[in-house]
Order: sequence, then C-alpha cells, then structure tokens
Amino acid sequence: MELSLAEALELLQSYSCKAPKLVASDIEKVKVQAAILLVAGLTDHQNLGICAEDVPTGLTALVNYAQALGYKFQPKAEDQSAEISPVYIKFNPQKQSYYLDVYPGNYRGVLISCQSSEHESLNATFGHFPLDLF
Repeated sequence: MELSLAEALELLQSYSCKAPKLVASDIEKVKVQAAILLVAGLTDHQNLGICAEDVPTGLTALVNYAQALGYKFQPKAEDQSAEISPVYIKFNPQKQSYYLDVYPGNYRGVLISCQSSEHESLNATFGHFPLDLF
C-alpha cells in the first residue's frame, strides 16, 4: 500500500496521545503498518516502548515490531519467565538492549519514538499501536 509522507504522518498521529485506538479492519492494519515502515525508513532509528499485560505478551510484540523495523533481536530466555505484570519494556536498537519494569498505567500497546538527524519533523513519538499489529 502506497502512502505519501503526509498521509502516513496523519494516520500515525491519529493513534498518538489519545485513548488506545483499535485497528478497524485488515485494510487499516495494512495502512498503519505501511505508515510506520515509511516513517521509520526516513529516520535514523526508532526506540520502542511496549506496555503489556505480562512479559511474554510484551516480548512477543517487541520481537515482532523490531523485526518489522529491520532490527535483528531476540530477548534473553530468562526474561520470558519474569513475573512482572503489567509490564513496560523499553528497547534501544542502537545498543540492542531492553529493560523491563512494572507499568502502573492502563494503556496497552506499542509506542514508537522516531529519531532523525535529517528530517526534524519526524522526531516524534507515535502510538499506542496494537501489540499484535506486526
């Protein structure tokens, strides 16, 4: 699905700083995926924040999003059994590292923080996107 940058940003911003929004259809899911990949492709890197009910759910989302964004990443096996609920997982792709922490909030989903040295207008955080978007 081909989107302009303006269309991609408008779509991503509709998911940002609001109550969690569900993806309404398979077509919208493909559009949101395409918008994320377009913006990510124009930025230097993207930090991910995952808010999930439990660690296995959060790590699954992290792996899927990281791979979709082109990062080779596998979580530590011992973290799969961590008993943190709900959980916040922050992933830094530059260091290929992440940490787990208790998350007291109600949101569930993925935040994507884009960083660009060339396109200052793309330095933004988008989300919460569905955990199973990718």
